[in-house]
Amino acid sequence: MKMTQKSLTLIALIALSVSPFAKAERKRVSVDGSSTVFPIMEASAEEFQNNSKGKVLVTVGISGTGGGFKKFCRGEIDIQNASRSIKQKEITKCSEAGINYIEIPIAYDAITLVVSKDNTWLKEITLAELKKIWEPSAQEKIKTWNQVRADWPEKPIRLYGAGSDSGTFDYFTEVVTGTSRASRSDYSASEDDNTLVQGVSQDTFALGYIPYSYYDNNKNKLKALAVKADAKSIGVVPSLDNIATGAYQPFARPIFLYVSINSLKKKEVEDFLGFTLGNATKLVTDVQSIPLSPKAYATAIEKVKARQPSIPGTKEAKL
Repeated sequence: MKMTQKSLTLIALIALSVSPFAKAERKRVSVDGSSTVFPIMEASAEEFQNNSKGKVLVTVGISGTGGGFKKFCRGEIDIQNASRSIKQKEITKCSEAGINYIEIPIAYDAITLVVSKDNTWLKEITLAELKKIWEPSAQEKIKTWNQVRADWPEKPIRLYGAGSDSGTFDYFTEVVTGTSRASRSDYSASEDDNTLVQGVSQDTFALGYIPYSYYDNNKNKLKALAVKADAKSIGVVPSLDNIATGAYQPFARPIFLYVSINSLKKKEVEDFLGFTLGNATKLVTDVQSIPLSPKAYATAIEKVKARQPSIPGTKEAKL
């Protein structure tokens, strides 16, 4: 009898269903949230899965910090990546859903102001100029570069930045405009920083803001601007040293993991988090972010072991 492709597929499925390997369900760990934290957790997931010989699947998504907290506070994910601290409304949502959690600083990052490598005239920018460009009142008003500084070209400003579900958006707007989430809206927004990198790199008159690690991985096509507190100040460029020492202000900040204490009851989640924290210095460094002190990671490991829930509004450990 001639076997059709459909018959062969059916036989394969039946064989799989009776195979002893089919009964062994693969363990899963779900991670989502910030694109800034994503490279660290992607690297950790890859190494952990290799070490577990495929017994555990770790999925790492990019919903943005705000989008991730929505899932986290509904109990849909085990670990939430965040480029800012949890907000009061998110604390309330988690509390209402019975989600207790541990807040874990995982690295330092710095919001980096970038232009295309082809841009030869822009090397530094002041906080006042950033505000003039990005504040809500700039929409439909500040359209060309020479409106910001007279000796800049009379060419259109095209802006790229984080989407509204991003913790980077919250942080950037608070620093630049003085009010979190207050921003002009006529810019190209995305929670995927690779999209922002592509947009800025292809446009000589574009300006964008992205996490430092995304800039560092794209130095061949992006240029980072020095940031000046005011016109008389000396500009400071983002670098590993300037971020770690606090010289690059006000855009350097810690980034976080949040793990559900309920999820820690699953051995695969506990094992994955322990692997991440135990190897954090290497993982963070490998993706061009800035690691915390060994003491900070040791403190985090102890908090996880103790199932010590975070208390909103308290500073639990020095970084």
